[in-house]
Amino acid sequence: MGAIMNNHVIKPALLSKQVQVHVIGAGGTGSHVMQNLAALHHALLGLGHPAGLHVTLIDYDTVSETNVGRQCFFPSDVGHHKAEVLINRANLGWQTNWDAVTEKVTGSSNPGRVDIVIGCVDNRLARKSIVEAYSDVYYLDFGNRKHDGQIVLGMINPTWKSDDENRLPHIGDLFPDAIDPSKEQEDDTPSCSLAEALEKQSLFINKTVATYGINLLAKMFTKGEITSHGVFVNLETERSTPLPIDPEVWARMGFKPKKARKARTKKQ
Repeated sequence: MGAIMNNHVIKPALLSKQVQVHVIGAGGTGSHVMQNLAALHHALLGLGHPAGLHVTLIDYDTVSETNVGRQCFFPSDVGHHKAEVLINRANLGWQTNWDAVTEKVTGSSNPGRVDIVIGCVDNRLARKSIVEAYSDVYYLDFGNRKHDGQIVLGMINPTWKSDDENRLPHIGDLFPDAIDPSKEQEDDTPSCSLAEALEKQSLFINKTVATYGINLLAKMFTKGEITSHGVFVNLETERSTPLPIDPEVWARMGFKPKKARKARTKKQ
């Protein structure tokens, strides 16, 4: 039996070079994530990081009137591409040189060299596409319902410390249904008003999960390691629960490292 893993040390290269970040989705959660990433980038530079973050925001959607208020958009943004609005705002306000891409990510997309991919999507097909398109990356996934949500930081096909027993499981490892399009049940009909949108999601749930998630990255960069790789939050009960880096916890959720499974198979 291997030693229990109770912390994860950041990939050393991320502390000595510009970190390439892709954010998929610029809506309810993604728009708040972008604000937090800009603040994190500025903080990292102030703490001596050599180049901070370079963010590419990917979303094909445009701003609608119902997005104003719950998402980080103003009435003057209506009709414009969400990704371009948020990237232009970041570049002007924070003096960054970040990029916007107004298209969908599919399983056959070629994202190039990326260090961290952040999924701010609301459907299983989009998550599946991220897992299929990206490799050798940290994968920070956000998900939420009306009052509660989860944040999971994992790794997709890492080559750094590549044995599977040392890999942080991602959202699809711990919750396979989250990347199974056949399990899709959510109503994706566009809301006709802000009031209708707020019936589907609490006003502050997206902002809350965005804060917890980027705070997790901030701890990994500033402390060099983390002891949990996710958080479950509930605004209705006002509770939050960390997801520990612990194979026993993962096993109870149904995930076991591939090497462990192979070892048992050989004994049978």
